[in-house]
Amino acid sequence: MNIIVIGSGFGGLTAAIRLQAQGHQVTVFEKRDKPGGRAYVYEQDGFTFDGGPTIITAPWLIHDLFELCGKKTEDYVNIIPIDPFYNIRFEDGSIFRYNADREQLLQQIRDFNPVDEEGYLRFARAGEKIFKTGFELIDQPFTTFGSMAKVLPDLVRLQSQKSVAAFVNQYIKDERLRQVFSFHPLLIGGNPFQSTSIYALIHTLEQRFGVWFAMGGTGALVRALVSLFEDMGGQMRLNQEVSEIVVNERTRRSEGVSTRAGEFFPADIVVSNADVAFTYMRLIPERFRQKNSDRKLKNMQYSMSLFVLYFGTDRKYENMAHHEILMGPRYKELLDDIFKRKVLAKDFSLYLHRPTATDPSLAPEGHDAWYVLSPVPHLGSDTDWTTTARPYRDSIIQYLEEHYMPDLSRHIVTEHHIDPLHFRDDLNSYLGSAFSVEPILTQSAWFRPHNVSEDISNLYFAGAGTHPGAGLPGVMSSGKIVADMIGASASDQVMQPLAPASKGK
Repeated sequence: MNIIVIGSGFGGLTAAIRLQAQGHQVTVFEKRDKPGGRAYVYEQDGFTFDGGPTIITAPWLIHDLFELCGKKTEDYVNIIPIDPFYNIRFEDGSIFRYNADREQLLQQIRDFNPVDEEGYLRFARAGEKIFKTGFELIDQPFTTFGSMAKVLPDLVRLQSQKSVAAFVNQYIKDERLRQVFSFHPLLIGGNPFQSTSIYALIHTLEQRFGVWFAMGGTGALVRALVSLFEDMGGQMRLNQEVSEIVVNERTRRSEGVSTRAGEFFPADIVVSNADVAFTYMRLIPERFRQKNSDRKLKNMQYSMSLFVLYFGTDRKYENMAHHEILMGPRYKELLDDIFKRKVLAKDFSLYLHRPTATDPSLAPEGHDAWYVLSPVPHLGSDTDWTTTARPYRDSIIQYLEEHYMPDLSRHIVTEHHIDPLHFRDDLNSYLGSAFSVEPILTQSAWFRPHNVSEDISNLYFAGAGTHPGAGLPGVMSSGKIVADMIGASASDQVMQPLAPASKGK
């Protein structure tokens, strides 16, 4: 079949590679001048900056793609483990060096609060049970309520009605350790105080399989997947923005896509790796959408947005690790500001990325490449980023300079930033959300936008806004779900005409 994939993020590339491997002819349409979606790469003044995801977990999902195509990952990209996974720093000066060494973790827990050692062990055992159930579901579609009903007893047993923070807090007493073991939903756009405790499985995932880095940056992984796709015969069309998914008035099936340039490209199947809300509300007339109406989509809860500053320094800060989580003076209150009140706070917690700690080639010799990420409200807030971005940037730099990176402002030699307007205008994300639909219980599995449209039977979805959700394991699993569903459907279509012939023998 002739299949078009809209968007070249990790979900779209995963679906495209798997579908091409099935024998279909797949073409990927990408709006921007480079592939990757949120994993875009910025190059300036000798520095290379990964635009979005920098934390690689579940590495087997990557290796599976190359094995499926009869290739070896190492022939395309070099993925190495990181230790520590993160330094988690607190304003009182304490640092938790987070890795998979159980004895090191326990010793640090004892140093923070000795009575929490036993609580952590009980938390880890409970997390193992969540992981076992949760990861069995990550690449399974939830397109009927019956598929959801089957797992409801497990969800109840695993306390999925609790938030990650509530789940952690029943085992851990020290406030800093509570943050150490509950912050993970923020990596996929969730509020630890609202996201279902199923996402506590991220801790177990990292403990079992580690945190990884692609030498050359996440962009090197994108380039490797694009090369694999093209080596398999797939086609990549850059600078080709899709303006409409064309639907047949009579059959209510997609016939292909139209582009901003006014060209029409036919397809038997369309896979959208674009934002789900954007795809429905901007690419498909509402008369074709009885289930996924504008009203329904606007009533969903969407994840926070991000302010990200990319910068290069003419000196190295060797005291900082590859991944740094910098906790601010408030935790729950700050998250309430971002997710509930939707106001831009004066304080912040930050994720600081220093890839040159592992790969010095991403900056000129003797320099460091960085990005610092601050979660902020999406555009449902009344923040005017055209006037707010610069002073917000200055406050972040001042904070880093005062707490962790002396004389930082004097050593910045290049910089670039993105904010919620970028997510809305360049990445076509509804409300400028950085992770699409928020990962709460009532927007998970069957309650989340489905991997196949209920309105248009040959329209499929991969990416952060559909099941199972954001993050590299989530979006790559969504691509696998889509490819498996299309593969099964294609097999059914091939078998159906054969039935009468076999009966006649």
